Amino acid sequence: MKTITVLTATRAEYGLLSPIIHALKRCGKFNIKVAVTGAHLSPEFGLTYKEIEREGIEIDRKIEILLSSDTPAGISKSMGMAMIGFADYFTERRPDALMVLGDRYETLAVCCAAMNARIPIIHLYGGETTEGAVDEVIRHAITKLSYLHLTSTEEYRKRVIQLGESPDRVYVVGAIGVENALKKNLLSKEQLESELRFKLDMPYAVVTFHPVTLEDESSEQQCRALVKAMIKHSEMKYIITMANADADGRIINKIWKDFAEHNKNASVFKSLGSIRYLSALKYADMVIGNSSSGLTEVPSFKIPTVNIGDRQRGRLKAASIIDCMPDEQEICDAIDYAKSEQCREICKTVKNPYGDGNTSEKTAEIIQKVFRGKIDLKKKFYNLSF
Repeated sequence: MKTITVLTATRAEYGLLSPIIHALKRCGKFNIKVAVTGAHLSPEFGLTYKEIEREGIEIDRKIEILLSSDTPAGISKSMGMAMIGFADYFTERRPDALMVLGDRYETLAVCCAAMNARIPIIHLYGGETTEGAVDEVIRHAITKLSYLHLTSTEEYRKRVIQLGESPDRVYVVGAIGVENALKKNLLSKEQLESELRFKLDMPYAVVTFHPVTLEDESSEQQCRALVKAMIKHSEMKYIITMANADADGRIINKIWKDFAEHNKNASVFKSLGSIRYLSALKYADMVIGNSSSGLTEVPSFKIPTVNIGDRQRGRLKAASIIDCMPDEQEICDAIDYAKSEQCREICKTVKNPYGDGNTSEKTAEIIQKVFRGKIDLKKKFYNLSF
């Protein structure tokens, strides 16, 4: 039986990997090992590895890499620690494949260690573009390090092939976020209020704002513009999830803590976990911020997303996505439009471009098919005709 190590470093990433882990376990063809690192192991980010354990998933190894710094130098040092820690892990465990999702800096470092160990990499969600974040270049770098590619749309599949990857190793599986939105058993509104200890007796928005990592010193300014717009819309309540461990994430999280302390219509959380987060979306009037979730999961709930700034620029977007610049007045105008009857009518019939909700089973089937045969890591560059 072949062994696949699944890498997870953040709460959001694990929420997407979880259904795939369970699907691979159900098929009975693989020994699945989960390696946990990054923000999962940090008290500052909620020790979210405990959510994995509560699911009954055994963690094979916890590998500490995160420094208490979100400066560029601190992130580079964390990447170095990831390479060292996973070099030892791969030497000891020797999995037959490594599965990774997305575009984070620690993922790139781990993939470099796997490449050196000649371990084939299965990459979920290459080919996407986020032109306002360093994730853009990291994602494409991981694509070139990877052997098997599982994309969320046909357009993204074509982009992976454009990067020189052979079409017979690139498959469309859809976004797992859509599957989670459509198939997970979610909490009732009363259960959600009880677990959050926050009364949802007014229209409310779910808010997530991450640093825009390719813009110098803009995180604080942009987040404060968002805060001012939220203060002007005091007729709403706000469920706020903290920023991730990117550069300047701690600046944003301090702003949110201060905001929640002085505004009783807001509550801030280190991590909601997948079920509480999706349940919060189910009853929300809108989502505000710059998270990829606003573009992938949220349209399936038939509510609008106020998408701020350039972090997600370049991604496919449903008709329910409202783009605006990180300016107080533009954000206010976007929120007003999200509340309008015109926007509500659009949301009722919106089509999510990220799949039909069967991603985990498709993924398991493809991995079974590909890994039945011999894996040849001597990839040929696939040339397109011009």
